Amino acid sequence: MVHAAVAGDVHEAEEIEEILRGAGIDAQLQAEGDSDAYVILVRETDLERAQDAIEAGTEPDDLVAEP
Repeated sequence: MVHAAVAGDVHEAEEIEEILRGAGIDAQLQAEGDSDAYVILVRETDLERAQDAIEAGTEPDDLVAEP
């Protein structure tokens, strides 16, 4: 599994996970250390599709960072 994006909190992470699920992409959420941020993980073979789906389904300012 590889990083597809980082969300600022669990709510944003779950929204991104739902976007990916709607695109037929399996994703896992992983807490990022001591912060509220969550890493969204996808299979390496799905990374480009996942990033496209996330970009299409979110506002640019919603994401904390992309790997």
